[in-house]
Amino acid sequence: MIPHALFETLSYTVGFAVYRFLRSRAGDAIPDSTRWSVIAAAAAGAAVGSKVLFWFEDPVATLALSRNPAYLMGGKTIVGGLIGGLIAVEWTKRVIGESRSTGDLFALPLCAGIAIGRIGCWLAGPEDHTWGRATASVLGVDGGDGVLRHCLPLYEVAFLGGLMPIIYRVRQGAHRSGDAFRLFMIGYLSFRLAIEGLKDTATVGGLTAIQWACAATLLYYAAAIRRRASASLQPEKA
Repeated sequence: MIPHALFETLSYTVGFAVYRFLRSRAGDAIPDSTRWSVIAAAAAGAAVGSKVLFWFEDPVATLALSRNPAYLMGGKTIVGGLIGGLIAVEWTKRVIGESRSTGDLFALPLCAGIAIGRIGCWLAGPEDHTWGRATASVLGVDGGDGVLRHCLPLYEVAFLGGLMPIIYRVRQGAHRSGDAFRLFMIGYLSFRLAIEGLKDTATVGGLTAIQWACAATLLYYAAAIRRRASASLQPEKA
């Protein structure tokens, strides 16, 4: 699992470097004290969320190994981390009275960091549990055990590679605050909702725990977008 650990560390390093570059180049309307409160909340929420969703991915295994610290603390999910970070940041903003969007600066760093981390998942092979099920299609990749599988980490790298220039153009053009981060979250969660069906993972109601989490968060964003659109159509008060 050395490649996985190496690229995971590299993903954090590069992601933070991209964030610092973007902040120094484009500036930041959010004060330093608020920005660091948001970063701390995002990190704490991501740490908790990534674990909790991992436990729900396979409830039977989690119950059977509930007294095994290595199992409980060993796994994590990116989707859980994103959702946990989102919840923690929104709660923190409410506590400190910050109503402005704070996520745009994180959209490109998250894309870069996740893509680099997924290279490690690809090199780690099917034992990493991020690959998909066996397939006879031309997309099948041999992870080292002689079985052709959907290499979901590489699918993700390709998707994020395509998403990054779109987010960049949104950031460079005339856009509302928060649009870049919303684009990242909606795009990434929609992608994961689609490809998670290619895994051999326990399902409830036909969907995996990650798919349910993606669907719930996408509904949250749909409701938020509708509220914003409705508010923008309201006539201004005299």
